[in-house]
Amino acid sequence: MKFGIHSGLWMTRWTDEIDPIMSVVADLGFDGVEISLLGITLERAASLSAAARERGLEITCSTGLGAHEDPTSTDPDMRKAAQAAMENAVRITAALGARQLAGVIAAPWGVFDPDDKTGRAERSAALLGSLDPLLAQEGVVLGVEVINRFETDLINSAQEGIAYADAVGSSRIGLLLDTFHLNIEDKDPPAAIRATGNRLAHFHVSDNDRGTPGNGHFDFAATAGALRDIGYNGWITAEMFVVPGHPTSADLNIWRALEPDPTEAARQALGFMKATFQ
Repeated sequence: MKFGIHSGLWMTRWTDEIDPIMSVVADLGFDGVEISLLGITLERAASLSAAARERGLEITCSTGLGAHEDPTSTDPDMRKAAQAAMENAVRITAALGARQLAGVIAAPWGVFDPDDKTGRAERSAALLGSLDPLLAQEGVVLGVEVINRFETDLINSAQEGIAYADAVGSSRIGLLLDTFHLNIEDKDPPAAIRATGNRLAHFHVSDNDRGTPGNGHFDFAATAGALRDIGYNGWITAEMFVVPGHPTSADLNIWRALEPDPTEAARQALGFMKATFQ
């Protein structure tokens, strides 16, 4: 396993400088840092890649689509915008020297239309499937995040994610499962992981409140067992958001301090992750 942490833990805005965060992440002993591509351009990629290498870190990437970049839409212009956004994200990921890109990419975050769920899923799967040649060219694997009902209506459970990944039909496009969302939507998270099997492209951990793993009630021991059962040996990345009062906090509905200090939360998370998943 490789152990990473999302830089968003320390960010007040998605456009914050990431170099100082990389230093903290490296000092704590993580293998890698996950970078949100919001605010990242191709022009910034080379310097960020060099900064990570200097600190002995690998990079993974996450991204999301805006409401005007909707792969589920019947509007061809919105689908075209989604295609362009995803192609750009894949190229930036490769320019960063990363091989993993994941996030809220089946549909824009916060866009709901349950009456057309089947059609939206079909249009989205077709669009993402068309990225396969570019993913192969750039050496990038894509993980579609399965998220809870309050953030999307399209793919909430692992079973819905499995059906979506199968419809996409690309060996380079799988699923990102996240313990925060699994805790809300899947009655049996270990069973959901086992059912996902080799479709699992990336894995995020936080506890039930989106704080430090191991500080809440989520069953990580059973989760680790399920990951071993499917032979998963990829990234385990802590995606925690614990500090209120920032624009990033409002985006994620963090209204109170879940942990007193983000760096200490990261330190505790890494110790727990290594003890649980190795």
